Amino acid sequence: MIEAAAASAQAPVVGLIMGSSSDWDVMRHAAAVFDEFGIAHETRVVSAHRMPLDMVEYGAQAVTRGLRAIVAGAGGAAHLPGMMAALTPVPVFGVPVPSRYLRGEDSLLSIVQMPRGVPVGTFAIGESGAANAALHVIANLAMTDADLLQRLQAYRARQTQAARAMVVPPEVS
Repeated sequence: MIEAAAASAQAPVVGLIMGSSSDWDVMRHAAAVFDEFGIAHETRVVSAHRMPLDMVEYGAQAVTRGLRAIVAGAGGAAHLPGMMAALTPVPVFGVPVPSRYLRGEDSLLSIVQMPRGVPVGTFAIGESGAANAALHVIANLAMTDADLLQRLQAYRARQTQAARAMVVPPEVS
């Protein structure tokens, strides 16, 4: 498995996995949100199709390693999020990565069509989906972490302030 550095020296609480290194252009937006909030995470390529035994091992060890969430990005057939959800009780947040021919609609449909009993929280295609998946993980973690909840509320207040400061038509610099 390919592994990038964790957000801090702490053990990761979030796994950020993707089917290919080419998915990084989208998934880096989730990593940036985790970095902004100081959430210890790991990034790995765990291909459902090219390294299925590694995928099974990752899912089987997620709980004992202390992961509290997994954000899984995949394009095309996009089996990684669903297979990961089948392998672990750790909540899985799926991010459809745009594909070359179908713009990620194939990925979205693959991730969202999970059978009853194997849930995957599915987000929008691309960068916004990756960032929102990370923010959703943070919101869940914040329910048992008062400091994180305060930082999330401050983040949302900054978003509100920025929206209120918008002018129409937008000023051009």
